[in-house]
Amino acid sequence: MWRWARRYPEPRSHRSRRADNYRVVVMSMPLDGEVGRVLGGRYRLLAPIGVGASARVYLADDITLRRQVAVKVLHTGLADDARFLRRFRAEAQSAASLNSPHVLGVFDWGHEEVPFLVTEYLGGGSVRSMLDAGRQLTPSQALLVGLEAARGLQDAHAHDLVHRDIKPANLLCDENGRLRIADFGLARAIAEAGLTEEGSLIGTARYAAPEQARGERVGPAADVYALALTINETVTGEVPFDADTVVGTLMARAETPFDPDLALGPMVPVLRRAGSLDPDDRPSAGELAAALMAAASDLPRPEPLPLVGVELSETSALDRTEHGTLHTAAVPGPVSPLEETTPARRWPSVLVLIALIGAAVAAGVLAWRGSQPELVAVPDVVGMSRPAAVAELADGGFVLEFTDVREPGTEAGEVVETRPGAGVEVEAGDALAVFVSLGEPLIGVPDVVGLTMTEAVEQIESAGLVVGVTRRTNDETLPAGQVLERVTPGNAAELEPGTPVDLLISDGPADRTVPEVPASGSLEESVAVLTELGLAPVESRVYSDAVPAGAVIGFEPPPGAIVPPGTVVSVTVSDGPEPRKVPAVIGLGVLEAQQVLEAAGFVVVDVQGPPDRSVLATDPPAGQILPFGTPVVIATSLTAG
Repeated sequence: MWRWARRYPEPRSHRSRRADNYRVVVMSMPLDGEVGRVLGGRYRLLAPIGVGASARVYLADDITLRRQVAVKVLHTGLADDARFLRRFRAEAQSAASLNSPHVLGVFDWGHEEVPFLVTEYLGGGSVRSMLDAGRQLTPSQALLVGLEAARGLQDAHAHDLVHRDIKPANLLCDENGRLRIADFGLARAIAEAGLTEEGSLIGTARYAAPEQARGERVGPAADVYALALTINETVTGEVPFDADTVVGTLMARAETPFDPDLALGPMVPVLRRAGSLDPDDRPSAGELAAALMAAASDLPRPEPLPLVGVELSETSALDRTEHGTLHTAAVPGPVSPLEETTPARRWPSVLVLIALIGAAVAAGVLAWRGSQPELVAVPDVVGMSRPAAVAELADGGFVLEFTDVREPGTEAGEVVETRPGAGVEVEAGDALAVFVSLGEPLIGVPDVVGLTMTEAVEQIESAGLVVGVTRRTNDETLPAGQVLERVTPGNAAELEPGTPVDLLISDGPADRTVPEVPASGSLEESVAVLTELGLAPVESRVYSDAVPAGAVIGFEPPPGAIVPPGTVVSVTVSDGPEPRKVPAVIGLGVLEAQQVLEAAGFVVVDVQGPPDRSVLATDPPAGQILPFGTPVVIATSLTAG
């Protein structure tokens, strides 16, 4: 019969007498029918260590490499689905190719009646097991969990891998408390093979992002949202929006922004952004990790995580020594005399077991102490140049994350801040945010278009900039002397103090050239041409014997003249010949009288009476003013002389 060992808090009165306050309690559990089975010709199942909706997880021996591994055996309902197996294999290969210290290593996969996945074995249990044991985390411990998970997501997202089911049960720890993310790709494999019911949700509904609840496309931002809820739960023990039904949970999740519990202290603003309704408003996993690092400077150093792991009885432990993989762990808990639970005839075995456990505990304590990370105080590099700061920080083995900023009173290239700050102790190799100045804060360039030159200079200099080159050009809209355009390097709207701003000044509209009179001589066409040029045509009329009435005689100023826009141009229009007076021709001979009348612009149309006689009268009579070309009749006397 297999047995489990659970961890319990030891009474305070016993702690000083036990090695690092850890001990083992043995409890029994039913034997699993799969125990002892060898999968893939090399993985011998030793004991069940977990069960989920899609699989059972076993501790197993890798007979070939003589090491402990975890084997996830998927439920039989998935074994006959070809689409799932293809998707499962593709996701397993993708996960195996991801080499990240924060993601559970995938070693192998196979299919023997049921699909199985082989991963590294972590004996520290899951974050879920801590919470189920009533061990809520301090904000510092929660930040550590969130930071390592965010780094794992950052590595995965960089390889286009989205988890889709981040939750406490998928955050596993090794015996030293180092965290890794498990089950990458499994939720996607099940969903993309079409094994979920229509309208159902990929992943666990309690941690689903709003876009998952709405049935929209799921991307890396969904993992960031789920991690924010998980961090909140590790401190408070509660998941926000957790209703009595899945539908109720999803409806609340899709409509209400996540508001972290105030107990999370400096992490509240970070997690509030990570829990935004809109995926585009959330930080990336890398940005979340950097923000958590920044928040760490406001929290005390975390105690070790309260690990809750599962161990086997002496029967299984001794049985596994033949494979060279004896595994025990020290766990906090109260004293429970073994002799009361072990028959007297088995004392030799019990003594051997106690000796083995004692040796393992001692070795474990020494290994734990030796594995504790080296702490390094952050050097003070504020005020140094970036190269000098890099050299100063090199001994600490920090992973430097540079951010450009602008600070008043600083010069470009100068380090203005580190997070954590100088003197704070961090683990060697941890990320260190270094903020490097780009110089003084930029100044917004004033909008001076339309101002006079004097006004523009005053505003630019008041802002801390200077006026550079000024040029002038004609413009049809702005009067002369007003700013037509401001010109900055690269058309930048913000500049460093003292940067010159060039100005383009309007000289007003350009002068015009009076055009030629249109060939048609039309008044309407002449007016249109002059108006289009920005001139002001004015009609004037004169008599002309040479130009027909209604035709344009000419412009004044004349064609070719250079004038300012808006200049009045007189358009001279012919009224035809001027009216004239009928001349007096009485007493003249007919021929002479005719010549006089026609010379005056009249037309002699008839001679009444003998043509060799003198003119007696004209019709119309002499002295009348009549239009040019008026017909005239000459009358002569009927008697000679």
